Amino acid sequence: MHITFSPSAQAALKPYLADGNRQIKLLYDTEGCGCVVSGVPALQIVESGGPDEALGNGDPFPFWYEPRFEVFFEPKMRVDFDESRHAFSLKSDGQIYTNHMRLLQS
Repeated sequence: MHITFSPSAQAALKPYLADGNRQIKLLYDTEGCGCVVSGVPALQIVESGGPDEALGNGDPFPFWYEPRFEVFFEPKMRVDFDESRHAFSLKSDGQIYTNHMRLLQS
């Protein structure tokens, strides 16, 4: 899995990653959804990946994700940030996953 972060997304994320001790995780949030196929993608700031997580290729940021949820995503995606709405988006060439992706901090 590969994610390209737009320049605006990079600028929005850099303050959270500036100390070098935190990383990004692509979270597939199923809490409150009732079913695993109704999950919602989110970005999470974490200190490191967990034992069941894999490190994905990102440009310029690598990111953690849970391989069991990889089936819900395409191999190449983009994260953008709309400053006027203060919202991240997750897209691919085939679809828009969300135009209002949350950023969670651990």
